[in-house]
Amino acid sequence: MSRQHPSGAPWRNFYGRLKGKALKPAQARYLAEDLAALSPGPVTWEENPDRTPLDLARLFPGKDIWLEIGFGGGEHMVHQARENPGIGLIGAEPYINGVAMLLGKIRRAGLTNLRIHPGDARDLFDVLPDASISKAFLLYPDPWPKKRHHRRRFVTPEHLAPLARVLKPGAEFRVATDIPDYVRQTLLEVPRPGFTWTAEDPTDWRDPWPDWLSTRYEQKALREGRSPHYLTFRRS
Repeated sequence: MSRQHPSGAPWRNFYGRLKGKALKPAQARYLAEDLAALSPGPVTWEENPDRTPLDLARLFPGKDIWLEIGFGGGEHMVHQARENPGIGLIGAEPYINGVAMLLGKIRRAGLTNLRIHPGDARDLFDVLPDASISKAFLLYPDPWPKKRHHRRRFVTPEHLAPLARVLKPGAEFRVATDIPDYVRQTLLEVPRPGFTWTAEDPTDWRDPWPDWLSTRYEQKALREGRSPHYLTFRRS
């Protein structure tokens, strides 16, 4: 029998950062004033112990819905939401400093087609309906470079199976990373739950997507001499 929290939630170890340096006063204000209104709905086990699916038709009426997993500082989310006003975009990020940064960007941009889950993407997967997401992004995820930590990477069955469940047939899944071994593991693991790698020639993983916005993580990788890889998969 799997371990459970008293709330009934499955016991899910979380290894990433939840908080960094002290928030600036403005960032604390964004969290207090804006975050609740940008929730996609009841996601956590405390809010939704029955794991009732989110009502995405009410949240984004008539819109395709995209998902960004681990949005960092949120610059890519804001870029995509601004360039694609006809879609709804949900982001999951447990690092509260990154959430606060995104809230500031949303406020300044005046965008209304984003929603934020400030927590583990696995809890969000629990309450996303089957075949409800048209596109998903995993951009510069934590590389966990030590071999004994590779099981902590996102590209493992624990994450990929529920991701495959919530993606529509034909949905696109984009992965960007500057870590060669992460590329190896991604190409090994992602196809197993029903994805096809779409590359036809080397430019398909060496060149960024036409609508790409280079993130601060990518700029750091380039400064340090690491080459980005851009992998595109299609949900079967």
